[in-house]
Amino acid sequence: MSCPFNNICGGCSFRDLPLKDYRQQKIDQVRKTLSSIAQQNFSISAPVFINDNTRRRASFAFAKHKGQIVLGFNAHKSNDIIDIPSCALLTPKINSSIAAVRYLLETITKVEISDGNRKNRKISHIDSGDIWITETDNGLDIVLEFPQEPNLDIRQIIFEFISSQDAIIRISHRKASLSEAETIVEKAKPFITIAGYSVFVPAGTFLQPSKEGEQALISAVLKYLDNTSGNIADLFCGVGTFSYALSTVANCKVTAVDSSEKLLSGFRDSLNRQMINNVEIKNRNLFKYPLEGKELCSFNTIVFDPPRAGAKEQVQAIASLPAEQKPQKIIAVSCNPNTFVRDAEILCTGGYNLVDVTIVDQFIYSPHCELVALFTKA
Repeated sequence: MSCPFNNICGGCSFRDLPLKDYRQQKIDQVRKTLSSIAQQNFSISAPVFINDNTRRRASFAFAKHKGQIVLGFNAHKSNDIIDIPSCALLTPKINSSIAAVRYLLETITKVEISDGNRKNRKISHIDSGDIWITETDNGLDIVLEFPQEPNLDIRQIIFEFISSQDAIIRISHRKASLSEAETIVEKAKPFITIAGYSVFVPAGTFLQPSKEGEQALISAVLKYLDNTSGNIADLFCGVGTFSYALSTVANCKVTAVDSSEKLLSGFRDSLNRQMINNVEIKNRNLFKYPLEGKELCSFNTIVFDPPRAGAKEQVQAIASLPAEQKPQKIIAVSCNPNTFVRDAEILCTGGYNLVDVTIVDQFIYSPHCELVALFTKA
């Protein structure tokens, strides 16, 4: 699909290529990266390509310029904001909301914000920030991000705005990307469906970019699990994307581990609400305190899906186990083929064989790619 912002916006580096050529380039790019792994007798399954108009979450930048709101994405290698009315990557529901969101920003940026006491009172306006939009199964979830505390006038504007928007079900605010979001208005709790379960999502939480990509990753994990049962670890579990699917496998018990207590609290509530009794949750920073020794040897299979930094500390702990204590299978999900190569080398020199890799192209027309890989004990 063509885009009028091609080669201007920093999001789609390869959109000018014919689709067939782009996909082949993505395959060749991943193959080249994987070629640095010493063990080369693994196979590569048919890649999964995700289409345009499927991305369900996006982060927009906004700024007030000459009295007008500029809302969009940053230009290539720049902080300049490219104003966009819609994006070919995004779902139709997100695209159809951009004009309304622009109106909301135009309205709240006109509000005076008073800070300080009467003598030293300072008046300011919201003039820039970010806005995060996620499409859930029951509506759009929006997080406004700017450093000012929204006053009563801004909260009233937001309340009146969401009341007029059928597609938007929650609006929250946070002062910075690492801050906790405060819900301002919530008409319904946003949820997504994973493995048939309704999963409530906290404001601003990480989700896979698309439903289609999420399902492709789950399908690859279950394919590699095959007929394996018993104890399974889901490391860096997040909202439980793989845990929900793994919990449906017969004769399986899942141990889900992540460092975010906020995510895990919602995960626990969801498990209790839906009476899923074969998933145990642990709160742990696996970068600082990876599972080790006896904690690992009880698992038949370990699934891990770390951030872009990879899972170096955790795979080192797995590789250092005595041969008789090593889990039979390791299923690695990675959004960074380069750190995957490093982790794969650790596993391969530590008693595992890389068997198969599935490429999942979630990050359409970009240099980034996701993959799922199966390792078995040598």
